[in-house]
Amino acid sequence: MKVKRIVSDVFTPDLNAADVFYRDILNLDLLMDHGWIRTYGSSELMTVQLSFASEGGSGTAVPDLSIEVDDVNEAWEKFTNAGFGIEYGPVDEPWGVRRFYVRDPFGKLINILSHL
Repeated sequence: MKVKRIVSDVFTPDLNAADVFYRDILNLDLLMDHGWIRTYGSSELMTVQLSFASEGGSGTAVPDLSIEVDDVNEAWEKFTNAGFGIEYGPVDEPWGVRRFYVRDPFGKLINILSHL
């Protein structure tokens, strides 16, 4: 058996709430909309990873989701300009990433990062 895909499902009564965070800022495509579920994604080839942690590193909370971007500073600027509160960073971590934490519209703690 081979794992083909891993999908994160988040409950929300307001499907539109994902648009600004995931589509407008992170530039993910709306891949599917059945009225009761919307799926955002990218045709970009990505590595599948599942992480299990006792902390988020540097004494931070474990994030619900980590999203690697090509320019963490640009992402930080877009989230800040859109009014999303940054909870940590941006900071260069000793393990070779620059990152920040932001909460999505559903209260999920998102780790936005780029490798240095």
